[in-house]
Amino acid sequence: MRIARELYEDIIAHAREEAPNECCGMVASRDGEAVKVFRARNAAASPLRYEIDGPEQYRIQMEIYDADQDLGAIYHSHTRSEPVPSQTDINLAFYPEALYVIVGLAGGDPDVRAFTIRDGQVAEAELVVL
Repeated sequence: MRIARELYEDIIAHAREEAPNECCGMVASRDGEAVKVFRARNAAASPLRYEIDGPEQYRIQMEIYDADQDLGAIYHSHTRSEPVPSQTDINLAFYPEALYVIVGLAGGDPDVRAFTIRDGQVAEAELVVL
């Protein structure tokens, strides 16, 4: 997925603002390019996991689909570990068409990585910052 630097930086800012808890949100896309970041509330309010509030997730998804866009990515942060999908992340990856973007904050600089998760199989994906 291609993403404008402004949207990319917004995801990183969201991760920093929510630390030490994980942040979460969704990214709308069109033709493989991110067009809008939707910040969501982490209903789990936890530094170890995230959960997008159900009604909020539904509202975001309807806004994306009503705008004739795609769910390009679901993002969250890892505040204490590497930005790779945990077993919980893999188990809860219900959108195989979306990328899963993780912002790692454990080191000095944010480390942002993207993955596909399909049928429990994880593969690193390309996130091109424009």
